[in-house]
Formats: sequence, C-alpha cells, structure tokens
Amino acid sequence: MTGSEVSPSFRLAYVPGVTPNKWVRIWSERLPEVPLTLVAASAAEASGLLRGGGADAGLVRLPVDRTVLSAIPLYTETTVVIVPKDHVVAAVDEVSVEDLADDIVLHPLDDVLDWERPPGRPANERPATTADAVELVAAGVGLLVVPQSLARSHHRKDLTYRPVTDAPESQVALSWPEDATTDLVEDLIGIVRGRTVNSTRGRKQASAQPAGDRPDTGGARRKPAAGKSTGRSTGRSTGKSPRGGSGGPKGGKRGRPRRRS
Repeated sequence: MTGSEVSPSFRLAYVPGVTPNKWVRIWSERLPEVPLTLVAASAAEASGLLRGGGADAGLVRLPVDRTVLSAIPLYTETTVVIVPKDHVVAAVDEVSVEDLADDIVLHPLDDVLDWERPPGRPANERPATTADAVELVAAGVGLLVVPQSLARSHHRKDLTYRPVTDAPESQVALSWPEDATTDLVEDLIGIVRGRTVNSTRGRKQASAQPAGDRPDTGGARRKPAAGKSTGRSTGRSTGKSPRGGSGGPKGGKRGRPRRRS
C-alpha cells in the first residue's frame, strides 16, 4: 500500500434496542482487514445520519425515506407494556390495548410505535425520552408500551412487562443510501441475511439488480429428473420475537386483568 492509499473502514449505525453484536462478530471474522465502527443513533436521527454520510449503513426502525434509502426488513418486534411488578397486569400472560384503558399510559417524545391513537389515559406531560418514561413507571406514575427490545434494555428489578396483542409493532431493517451500495455494503447484506462465506449469492448477483429491490429467491428452480418427485417445505418464519413476558406465570392466563379496588 502506498502512502496515498487509505485503509478501508465501515461505519454501522444502530438504534436503541438493536443489538448488532452477532453481525459485528461475523464481520470481524470475514473482513478482519476492514475495521467496523458502531455509531449509536436515536431512531429519529438514524435516517438523517445515513443521508448525511455519517454512516455507511444502519440498523434502523422502519419506515425510512425510500426515495433515497434502500432497506431490507430483518425482523418485527413484539410490543409489550412495562408495569411495576405489583401491578395487576403482571398477573396475566398478555393484555390488549383495551385492557389498558383505565391506566395512565406514558407516550414519550421518542416513541417508535406508529399509534393512530395512544392507549390508556394521557399523562399531564409527555416524557422527553423512553428512559425518562421508565423512571416514571417505576415511580408509579403510569405504564409504558414499547418494543420488547427496549423493555429489555431498560430492565429494572422492580418492573416487568407483558405482550400487548393488538398494539402496533416496530420493524427493524438494514438500511443504506441507495446511491452508495458499495461492495462493503453488499458484504454486510450477505452477513445479515445469513449467507455463508462461500455463498455464490454475493456481490456480483446483488449488483446486477436495482438497489433496494433484491429479493432473496434462494436460487433458480430446476426441473426434477424423470420418475423423481420433489418435496417443498411449507414452514414459514414470521421473524417476530417470541411473545413471552419476563418472569410471567406459566398458567396461560389471558384477557383483562382484575382491577384493584
């Protein structure tokens, strides 16, 4: 390498609740000569960071501006309600939005759920951040509905959470500027899609299709040999996190919890 050459590097943004550790580890194994730098960003800041060149790609929450950013959806999170451990909701396995109608439900300014109408009764003021809202839940001021990963990242011993069956859900995606689909971006796409290091579905195939419109078809179909039949798997993966609460009872209780007098 001459003195004028610059060593390649890659910047990966990620939003709260997303844990990129597995993909970072695979990247370091496959591309040890290319340092990967993690850039923390709020959900609201992530798209602007990518558009402004502050990161090469990002693990973000949808939606993003598809006119300038490409995105590959990765998984959809279960939505949960965070409550004090002695709250009546903690006695059941899951609740509906209607079950929260009588409670004050906090709606922080950095909320990532696309509510048509937030559940419950509104608080006098909206907390600035999810972290602030969690503190208010611990103080007995109200409840908080968030993606499960945020409930886990703000875990407290005096709080627990339960799935909300009919709440909006948050979808996490890998996103990058459409006009900057570099070879390193293609390498990252292969990693998050689970391709092996020897996979033929690499940069060449991906670059032959428009950015942001590259279906993972699993290869071309072949006609079976004469006299032989083919089988087809019908199993599907939803990509959703398990709808399990933290430390919940195993009795399968569902429905509206009884209210304390």
